[in-house]
Amino acid sequence: MHLSIIQVLLLIFFIGAILKVAGWYLVKEIGTGMMMFWTIFWLAAGMITAFPGVTSYFAGLVGIGRGADLIIYVSLVVLFFAVFRLLVKVERLSREITLLTRREALKEGDGQKK
Repeated sequence: MHLSIIQVLLLIFFIGAILKVAGWYLVKEIGTGMMMFWTIFWLAAGMITAFPGVTSYFAGLVGIGRGADLIIYVSLVVLFFAVFRLLVKVERLSREITLLTRREALKEGDGQKK
C-alpha cells in the first residue's frame, strides 16, 4: 500500500486528535460517551483516508459518482445539523440565564425591602 503525502499528513493529524481526546478524557473534560464517539469518528476518518476505495464503493451504492463527493455531502449535512443543535442549545441556555438572573434580582430586591 502506497500512501500519498496528504494521506500521511491526515493520518498523523487523526492520531494527534485521538491523543487529544484521550487527554481530555483523562482530565475529565469529556465523558466516556463523548470520548468513545470522537475516538470512533477519528478512527473512521483514518480508515477512509488509508483506504479511499471504500468511499467510492458506498458512493456507487447511493448513486454518487465519487467517494470524495459522498464525504463532502455527508459532512455538510452533519455540520448543518451540528450547527442547528448548537443554536438550539445556546437559545435554551440564554433563556435559562435570563430566568436565573430575574430570580436572583427579585431575591435581592426582596432582601433589601425588609
